[in-house]
Amino acid sequence: MARVAQAGLVAPPHRPVGFRAFARRNPTIVLGAGLLLVMAAIAIAAPLIAGDPRALAPIDRLQAPSATHWFGTDNLGRDIYARTIFGAQISLVVGLVVAIVSVAIGLTIGLVAGYFRRLDGLVMRVMDGMMAIPAILLAIALVSLNKASVGIVIVAISIPEIPRVVRLVRSVVLTTREQPFVEAAIAGGSRSAKIILRHILPSTVAPLIVQATYITASAILIEAALSFLGAGVPPEIPTWGNMIASSRLFLANAPWTIFFPGAFLALVVLAVNLLGDGLRDRLDPRLSRRM
Repeated sequence: MARVAQAGLVAPPHRPVGFRAFARRNPTIVLGAGLLLVMAAIAIAAPLIAGDPRALAPIDRLQAPSATHWFGTDNLGRDIYARTIFGAQISLVVGLVVAIVSVAIGLTIGLVAGYFRRLDGLVMRVMDGMMAIPAILLAIALVSLNKASVGIVIVAISIPEIPRVVRLVRSVVLTTREQPFVEAAIAGGSRSAKIILRHILPSTVAPLIVQATYITASAILIEAALSFLGAGVPPEIPTWGNMIASSRLFLANAPWTIFFPGAFLALVVLAVNLLGDGLRDRLDPRLSRRM
């Protein structure tokens, strides 16, 4: 058997790729995923590693970072470290939920629009109309009609993101539908639901994973922008956007009030984008062959 293997007639046994080899080939995935895991751990452990983010201490207002207040205090004497740590919870929850909702709804609509030609034109015109709605203006309109909350922010951000997922899934379905194995299944009398779930749906997984990472990063930025404009979550809830908005008047005298929430916001968005770029390169067959 050894001689046969040496002769090239039998492939040598496959060796599992270790973490070091994977990290060397996919540094952006490892770096992005590592940063996200750290941020997620910080958000989960916030009640254990940070104090009360809403506690007021006017006598300690606008204090610089010190051993007592690691990130300093804001204009109301609230601990910026505690507010920054708790702010990670809102940002990560909004980004994750928006990505899940947008991908789930967009995948369903995209599969239907791409496979059933009669519905394609109508569905895509509706999606084009939804894409014309800016998320920030929609959020302001929803907040004016309802009470500001995390749920309203999630809905406002998800609605403009759904059409982008629909267009992506539809393009994949239109390409996969012309493949010989799908045409053979149709000619064999397979039901449409079976063809969609068994033959077409797996082709959409890789691009959807990459798209979900970009939606997450976009949702986190939009949530911060909405909070900064006063159209996001209530001001008393510690979010990075609320912290930046409430401290913008004190930037010259107390730059730490904006620096720390802004730095955490930038790190999270950078981590998500790095993960998305790495997954795109890893899941693209043309790029993966070069690794």
